[in-house]
Amino acid sequence: MKPPTDPDCIFCKIVAGSIPCHRLYEDDDVLAMLDIGPLSPGHALVIPKGHYVTIDTMPAAQAAACGAVLPALVRAIRAATGTVAANVLQNNGREAHQMVDHVHFHLIPKSAVGGLGIDWPAGDLDAKEAIRLAEAIAGHMVRS
Repeated sequence: MKPPTDPDCIFCKIVAGSIPCHRLYEDDDVLAMLDIGPLSPGHALVIPKGHYVTIDTMPAAQAAACGAVLPALVRAIRAATGTVAANVLQNNGREAHQMVDHVHFHLIPKSAVGGLGIDWPAGDLDAKEAIRLAEAIAGHMVRS
């Protein structure tokens, strides 16, 4: 079955070959390429070849295909850039800073002078709220 596409999506155009990219890896389901707006040298994107806006809309097999590529690609990027750390980031929806409406994973090498900077305003988890929330989430859990 042919994966869904969106003729207006920049990543679908890259998959189709109508927009060039610096390919790092490709198979039947996944394309990995250098990001054209890198946060650090070696910043890469991993995308499914099918058009899915957010990860929760993807079939499990497509998500697994993307996930299977991540370890080897992070190792290769770290080796090529000489970095010892990397952020793996996947945003879902505009409110979560997703800028392209096609699932993509950022692999961002981190060094002392470059990479992703994060402000993480951690809160506290109330024990009663944790029980309520865990039960609610588990009750909605459906595997695709």
